[in-house]
Amino acid sequence: MKELQERIVQDGKVLSASVLKVDAFLNHQVDPQLTMKIGQRFAELFAGEKITKVVTIEASGIHFAMATSFALGVPFIYAKKKKAVTLTEEVYSAPVHSFTRQETYQISVSRQYLSKEDRVLIVDDFLATGAALVGLTNIIKDAGAHLVGVGAVIEKSFQEGRGLLEQAGVRIESLARIESMSPEGIHFIEEEPARV
Repeated sequence: MKELQERIVQDGKVLSASVLKVDAFLNHQVDPQLTMKIGQRFAELFAGEKITKVVTIEASGIHFAMATSFALGVPFIYAKKKKAVTLTEEVYSAPVHSFTRQETYQISVSRQYLSKEDRVLIVDDFLATGAALVGLTNIIKDAGAHLVGVGAVIEKSFQEGRGLLEQAGVRIESLARIESMSPEGIHFIEEEPARV
């Protein structure tokens, strides 16, 4: 997605060879027009998959999941990082290690909202080490639901996340794939033509 790549170059800050800060427009201050375009693009990429739910993890994936679910006309669910007192029913859960926060937490989704009848699309802001997305795929598998694929807004292709998901047979669509980055510049893997 060219517009996204341009915004990453213009407003993103490369803090190191593995850390990209995009909080000016994606995950702290949010550009709502760009967010809705991202959701529409994921809906186009996964058209025909008969998706019934979009799933993400709190917090920085929520607006992308909402935009995608809006474009698809289906509900979205976000896995919670801490179990709320209001979450009294049974849950599906999985451990996830956050590279950004350097902590491991248990994510959970109420069993009431995922079932074996669901066809699920996972959407998240980043695909890097893949830990969060692997945790979500485990929850979907535990629910007996069908995972149609993963939509990542930004993929750090030089990290192991894509490989882990591909080994599990997961379809991945990333809107901006970064091959390498440094304070001197960001190099993208060019988009492949969209599937028909």
